[in-house]
Amino acid sequence: MKMRVLVVYSVLLLIQFWRGEAETFSVDGKVLVLDESNIDSAIASFDHILVDFYAPWCGHCKRLSPELDAAAPVLATLKEPIIIAKVDADKHTGLAKKYDVDAYPTILLFNHGVPTEYRGPRKADLLVRYLKKFSASDVSILDSDSAVNTFVEEAGTFFPIYIGFGLNSTVIEKFGAKFKKNAWFSVAKDFSEDLMVLYDFDKIPALVSLNPQYNERNTFYGPFEEEFLEDFVRQNLIPLVVPVSYETLKLMKADGRKMVLTIVEDEDDERSRELVKLLKAAASANRDLIFGYIGVRQMEEFAENFDIDTKLPKMVVWDKNDDYLSVVDSESIEGEDQATQITKFLEGYREGRTIKKTFSGPSLMRFFHRSFDIRMVYIIVFVVAVLMLIQTFSKGGDEYHSVPNQVQTDNANSSVSEAESKEYKPGDKED
Repeated sequence: MKMRVLVVYSVLLLIQFWRGEAETFSVDGKVLVLDESNIDSAIASFDHILVDFYAPWCGHCKRLSPELDAAAPVLATLKEPIIIAKVDADKHTGLAKKYDVDAYPTILLFNHGVPTEYRGPRKADLLVRYLKKFSASDVSILDSDSAVNTFVEEAGTFFPIYIGFGLNSTVIEKFGAKFKKNAWFSVAKDFSEDLMVLYDFDKIPALVSLNPQYNERNTFYGPFEEEFLEDFVRQNLIPLVVPVSYETLKLMKADGRKMVLTIVEDEDDERSRELVKLLKAAASANRDLIFGYIGVRQMEEFAENFDIDTKLPKMVVWDKNDDYLSVVDSESIEGEDQATQITKFLEGYREGRTIKKTFSGPSLMRFFHRSFDIRMVYIIVFVVAVLMLIQTFSKGGDEYHSVPNQVQTDNANSSVSEAESKEYKPGDKED
């Protein structure tokens, strides 16, 4: 009997030892290599782990790899380490399917086991600055002017910054935890009048919001009750007027306010930039709404949902689902006095003079009509058909296929290398 108990106990020890070995990862600043056997243990072992799902043949992946190698040792030294790992998703297709990886690279940031797609910068130094946010304290305590300035500088421009001057940290701790993924929070305990001038507030307590990316600043003087504080925090997570992109859409989707969306031909031209200034003035006076703008040239497929056959620029009120409101007699704000037209649009919306519409969705025939004369489409189809017939007859039933010679292969490889050497955007992927 004793022998049997001893054997069972020994087996249990071995199992426990094996499990411990399987779940132990060293925080040595190296990029972890994960697969089906260890990915769950790795995600469970760290509060923050960034996983790069890559394919060996992917050019974007090849350029990203050395950046991750450079960032990994820096992130591993943080008070709460952020670990970088990688998965060959082309080889481990089961993991690719499990995490909905359909393009490369796909980068997932697991915070306490919960994955979100990482769409931040990919250069090592910027990546480190961006990710530091997730291992920082919910609310940082700052005890001098220099501490405040250093905090703002190191926070960078990726996230809004909230600084409570003369506030007790307990007042904003809840929001620091709730909005940790979206903003920096801090409390300044000791500061000079020079700092009050610098951050443009004249009494305390005050909560100052900074959005360095859009050069915006706002101050809240109270009442410091939860409802009013949360309204202020939410309203300043995004700029007064938001350039709509696939990244900002996620942030706006989480905001409960409806959006006043302005659609222009090209958001980069001078007239559009002047229009944005007018929209900022309107947004300041209508904080219960989000104001955004989108260029057809930048996001045509998305803009088409709002019936861009109307003269641009045009404004709609969008609920961020499949419905939007058009204001009667104010669909287009084309003309010289756009400030008056914006006011008229907002008054019409407030008074309920609206028509509810549903997303039209992109239409292939509309695209053809917009890009070509329909007769040209028929001509192109006819020419392609003739070329295909000529190619079929020229093959003459030959069963053999040509193989590229060495020169052709070298030229092809050279083209691939040349393409891979080009700079890529943070969201770039390959199918």
